[in-house]
Amino acid sequence: MIASAAHLAEEDTPAGNGSTMGRAGSSAMQSSVLALNRHYTPIHIFSAPRVFCLLCKGLAEVVHVDEDGKYLSLNFEEWRDHSQLKIELGMRDGTEDWIQAVNFQIEVPRVIRLLKYERVPRNSVKFNRRNIFLRDEHRCQYCGRRFSVQRLSLDHVMPRSRGGPDTWENVVCACLTCNVRKGGRTPVEAGMHLLSDPVKPKRSPLISRHLTLRKYAAWKAFISSVPDGAF
Repeated sequence: MIASAAHLAEEDTPAGNGSTMGRAGSSAMQSSVLALNRHYTPIHIFSAPRVFCLLCKGLAEVVHVDEDGKYLSLNFEEWRDHSQLKIELGMRDGTEDWIQAVNFQIEVPRVIRLLKYERVPRNSVKFNRRNIFLRDEHRCQYCGRRFSVQRLSLDHVMPRSRGGPDTWENVVCACLTCNVRKGGRTPVEAGMHLLSDPVKPKRSPLISRHLTLRKYAAWKAFISSVPDGAF
């Protein structure tokens, strides 16, 4: 279901990073946008290029939260005008992401609504490598140091060779050195200690990380109403 929404965006995205938006700074193009279904339920996170493609095609609208906490629904042209007015009035505060088009600048929205998409997310946090790294904050759960993704691996607390399952409660982030040192032993047998007991996160670790940033504050009003584990 979410996959079909993502596929819709990918299908409509022109080849490469260029589009009607023109070339843009990599940080703005990589910023995240919360996507809601037609009924304002959070369903996915899109990148800026996908979002502008959906807006230009009339398949989505921007949901903007103003200073008074009111929601404004804006189509692409209205959002472009809103961005230009913000520039003219000197209202940019440094927390926004902006894309430079050929003749204008436009702000990357934080929230959009898919106008024809009604399905809801599955009631589960996806178990995968990226989410485990995010859950553990890219910190080795044995030595406590943070590493880049290239220097991290996944470790089974109870080794797979001894029946250890692929579950949230048995898999942790470990640096390559600690993983080799532990080998096919349990932490106790290897004389090593876990920083904390691994558990299944209540919501997507990516969502949780974004919610700590001021630039994504607008997400809170929509995600707070979603039950734990549903997104």
